[in-house]
Amino acid sequence: TGFFSGVKGIKWLTFADFKNFPDVIEGESSFFENARAKAEEISKFTGKITIADDSGLEVDILGGKPGVNSSIYAGKNATDKDNRTKLLKKLTAFPSLKDRTARFICHMVVWHPVSKMICNSTGVCNGKIGFKETGKNGFGYDCIFIPEGYDKTMAQLTRKEKNKISHRGKALKNLHGCLVRLTQGLQL
Repeated sequence: TGFFSGVKGIKWLTFADFKNFPDVIEGESSFFENARAKAEEISKFTGKITIADDSGLEVDILGGKPGVNSSIYAGKNATDKDNRTKLLKKLTAFPSLKDRTARFICHMVVWHPVSKMICNSTGVCNGKIGFKETGKNGFGYDCIFIPEGYDKTMAQLTRKEKNKISHRGKALKNLHGCLVRLTQGLQL
């Protein structure tokens, strides 16, 4: 239910449902373009309508970095820990939380193998970058990101709390109307 109430007749498939799934390269300069490229390539491979996303973290004082390079911020083979360590090091010159404003951004695209892009959406979760890693839930930058209105990191939130405010949750929620129209055979 939740995000998908009113969306009937969709069989949800994941990477695990296909063999030899293509490795889609995220080489574009925006979250939207990366999501579009992934959705298009995966839709071509599967022959099915596809939802794909690209997400990342933008830090204002760093001019929006790490941005689309969030997963490789500390290098091509960097771990999540490497990326967080690099970001925290860059922010040591900014000892006040008010200077550490940031946002998680997610862009999602729904792609049809014949009619191309059907719809797209964006979700944003505003917050600040903390001073140290705190919390065990989540991945990526969750343990250093303090969402707006909270005094704890994303990694300290329950799954239910996180789904209400997360960038991915918001982007998916914004696709709801498109998915309902799609399943009802209405014009998009």
